[in-house]
Amino acid sequence: MSEKFTTIAASGMDTATAYRLLCGIVTPRPIAWITSISEAGVVNAAPFSSYNYVAHSPPMLAINIGSRSGGLKDTARNIQSVKEFVVNVATVDNMETMHRTSAEFGPDASETEALGIELLPSDLVRPPRIAMSPVQMECRLSQVVTLGRLNTLYIGEVVAFHLSNDVYDGRHVDSVKMQPVARLGGPFYASLGEIFERPILQTPPVGNKA
Repeated sequence: MSEKFTTIAASGMDTATAYRLLCGIVTPRPIAWITSISEAGVVNAAPFSSYNYVAHSPPMLAINIGSRSGGLKDTARNIQSVKEFVVNVATVDNMETMHRTSAEFGPDASETEALGIELLPSDLVRPPRIAMSPVQMECRLSQVVTLGRLNTLYIGEVVAFHLSNDVYDGRHVDSVKMQPVARLGGPFYASLGEIFERPILQTPPVGNKA
């Protein structure tokens, strides 16, 4: 069977085209709803969908944050200065509020105050947690990796997990009950949708506790 393809060379591609293609192709993407805090104590909340876990011993997360007009976004600036942040899970229930925190706010404005988002104190880091999220992960900055011309990868070690009893049974997180939302291309989000079950063909990782 013959198929027709449109081939686009990436060399010399403009930033907007590359971004549009990648966001449409690499889907669905989990969303890191990050709370951070400035040196002055202003709490910032913003969602980022270029995000995933990158290690499990110790547990580590990575978030790619692009620059804005040649400067750092508030979240990136806060992470670099305070070296701590919290990743809150975005869900169907909190999607509208999460989406509203993606709007442009000034560096001295707090999204959580402007939108009336309830916060909880963290145990080991300065930035607070978002109460409406069923899972929150306190992180300390481990590495900062410059990527290309506009992006920086922030790798954080998870130092504490906070898991709602509604989604955690003491051993497993119930992803269906958690109802995470994912980012698609353009203005679209997605829920889990249909779930397919297959037997696990590899042994889950085990090892030392530390």
